[in-house]
Amino acid sequence: MSQIGPVQDVRPLFNRLTCDQIKLTPAAHEQLKSLLEAEDEAEVAGLRVFVAGGGCAGMTYGMTFATERYEHDLVLEQDGVKVYVDAVALSFLEGVEIDFQELATGPSFVFRNVFQAIGGGGTCAGCGHAQH
Repeated sequence: MSQIGPVQDVRPLFNRLTCDQIKLTPAAHEQLKSLLEAEDEAEVAGLRVFVAGGGCAGMTYGMTFATERYEHDLVLEQDGVKVYVDAVALSFLEGVEIDFQELATGPSFVFRNVFQAIGGGGTCAGCGHAQH
């Protein structure tokens, strides 16, 4: 009979990789910090970046306020801004750069290099426009 060894906890390594996986531009950081400061700090822990399957456009992405950190979340902390992303979403967002721009349609967060790790292009969940 073979014996199974103890399970290795990989969470510390997982959480050290954050800054290499997701990047915030200075404009995105400033806007996210402003949004977080406007919220009730007791209820909002940070912002969550997520990926969801959907419709004819394939995978979509988005952001929402995070009220807590879950066990498999990776956390990006930078000067008062915490961005949470779970391990599954991270596999689709590896190498993404999040920017904030004033567009003709209004101010918007822009995700660049979306789905770079799997060779996709990505579309915005709200507007359906392709982001690169």
